[in-house]
Amino acid sequence: MPKTKFQELIYGLMMTFFMVLAMEFYNTGLRMGQMTNAGFLAAFQEMIFMLPICFVMGFCIVDRIAPKVAYSMATPGKDSPILVTTVRAGVTVAMMCPIMSFWATVIFQRPGVEFLGTWFQTIVINFPMAFFWQVFFCGPLVRLLFRTLFRSQLRAAEQKRSE
Repeated sequence: MPKTKFQELIYGLMMTFFMVLAMEFYNTGLRMGQMTNAGFLAAFQEMIFMLPICFVMGFCIVDRIAPKVAYSMATPGKDSPILVTTVRAGVTVAMMCPIMSFWATVIFQRPGVEFLGTWFQTIVINFPMAFFWQVFFCGPLVRLLFRTLFRSQLRAAEQKRSE
């Protein structure tokens, strides 16, 4: 969807914000044994350092690799748009979940010699939430917000392409 580097940056920031927000709420709830109002405050506090980590990992690393992998499985313009979007989201989550679970393991769990087992458990716990949140909520929400924010610029680019 983004057509320029600036749009890529904004799209990446929006996607990162909503993914980190949900995953921090989720993981804080797991650590506390339930979702509480205090958990929301803790999740917001954790976002202060998890958001930059996630943005750098996603924007600088995964966003360079994921499209190539995804588009080898589903081709834009050839396959249905919903398939292409879902494959892209799935590949991105499959790459980001282990990366962000690594950071969460290091920062929040301090597992010592049990690092690999704890990291793997964190991936297994986080992957279903990350995948379904991305496919059904975050992805559609961010695409809607992005299209709304850049409506005139996206239309102009589409008209220029159709000429």
